[in-house]
Amino acid sequence: MSKPLTYQSADGVLELYAQVSGSENGHPVLCLHGLTRNHRDFGYLAAHLSPDYRVIVPDQRGRGQSAWDNEPARYTLGVYVADMFALLDHLGIEKVTVIGTSMGGLMGMIMASLAPQRIERLVLNDVGPEIAPEGLARIAGYAGKGGPAETWDAAAKASETINAVAFPDYGPDDWAAFAQRTYKAKDGRIVPDYDPAIALGLKPQSNAVAPDLWPLWAGIGHTPVLVIRGALSDLLSAATFDRMLAEHPDSQGVTIANRGHAPMLDEPEVVAAIDRFLKG
Repeated sequence: MSKPLTYQSADGVLELYAQVSGSENGHPVLCLHGLTRNHRDFGYLAAHLSPDYRVIVPDQRGRGQSAWDNEPARYTLGVYVADMFALLDHLGIEKVTVIGTSMGGLMGMIMASLAPQRIERLVLNDVGPEIAPEGLARIAGYAGKGGPAETWDAAAKASETINAVAFPDYGPDDWAAFAQRTYKAKDGRIVPDYDPAIALGLKPQSNAVAPDLWPLWAGIGHTPVLVIRGALSDLLSAATFDRMLAEHPDSQGVTIANRGHAPMLDEPEVVAAIDRFLKG
């Protein structure tokens, strides 16, 4: 059973939201979602891990049930990371395993670089220290630009239009579930479940995503890392994936067939890889 949690952002200006499940005595696992997503992306994985772990799944500021920021300039990786350390401090957690999808993986890399003593293990879902420009351009093409949908069926169709390249085997029921994770009903409308201003961090003048994060990759030291790549990914190239594994002394990787950016972490081979990795 998941329990809702509210806490103050690191800068003290926003009330943020997270869901916590599992045993308080279980090893803590912090799940970090991607740019336009929210805690619902981890519904399957959190339920799977909860019997053995304490699973914390936050909504970053501007997403889901966390407050929107009236200063869009604060929608940056550094601010999100500070919020996550504030969440861990609020819960009294000294050391945690991070599972991060896309933007959440970049956050995990920064956390491991800034405070390696607090990061037990790191799982990166389809992201690394080099972002393929075609994938970034695709995300920039839709982030913050999605308007309201007339019906839930229309929301499912919009989800399919944007994401079909990543999930070529999805059917109508899958896209309906996808829409339920990424849209919400608000004031009689069905709208994307995030502040459109979060997309400002993708503009060229922003430093929200550094062009070269290989020094950061080197800076995470000996933290054990599992890298997950969708075989069809347009964000994490096969060359970057191979280089990551070659350069990190305690890393392993898994490539998921028929998935692009990013695997949903409910695929059987992904779940099995994460289970093995968390058990060391």
